[in-house]
Amino acid sequence: MCVRSITVPAKGSWREQLAPSFWNDRKSRDFFYISPNPRIPNRSKLFVLNADYLPVTRFSAMAQAEIGNGSPEVEEPSPKIQKLHQNGAHEAPQSSVPLLKVKKLSEKAVLPSRASPLSAGYDLSSATDAKVPARGKALVPTDLSISIPEGTYARVAPRSGLAWKHSIDVGAGVIDADYRGPVGVILFNHSDVDFEVKAGDRIAQLIIEKIMTPDVVEVEDLDSTVRGAGGFGSTGI
Repeated sequence: MCVRSITVPAKGSWREQLAPSFWNDRKSRDFFYISPNPRIPNRSKLFVLNADYLPVTRFSAMAQAEIGNGSPEVEEPSPKIQKLHQNGAHEAPQSSVPLLKVKKLSEKAVLPSRASPLSAGYDLSSATDAKVPARGKALVPTDLSISIPEGTYARVAPRSGLAWKHSIDVGAGVIDADYRGPVGVILFNHSDVDFEVKAGDRIAQLIIEKIMTPDVVEVEDLDSTVRGAGGFGSTGI
């Protein structure tokens, strides 16, 4: 039996709340049934938006013959649906996320951490005092070894605050999934003054990114495209 349900306010002209296709419907074929005490949890957003609303159900002639003049049975939501509703009906189930395994190589090492729940990067901190000379560079140790999950790599990216306030940039920031050595951060100082780093200072951020590693195959020619070999500003500056 196919039953189609809608909800309309209990007060006022509920006819005006229905789509025009429902108006003046032939009673010989279909009819409306308004249940004053529906067996639907009033607080369930899956079925009723507000306790002041009543369900209006449109039955086909076949459905009317099956149920007679009695009130239609409305099934309660299954325990699984009720649990989803309690946890947030629109929240998708979270998939399992691999662990980021980190080993401290000294007592001064600081574990990577995110500043907020939705931060993309894990802050990396210096394990020692260091100086990045003006217009120069320095390799700053973190005294950490990291096991990057398979199918990803770690990108060491600059921190926006250091880049904007002190002209500090990061270079050569790729950590492969099979690397187990100490992680160091190459800092570039584009300013005219030396930049001092203290042990524990956040100097960069670690971002885990998914990658693809397709097999390499040599071919005689490549498929043509509209752009072709154009590069180095060929599309404009």
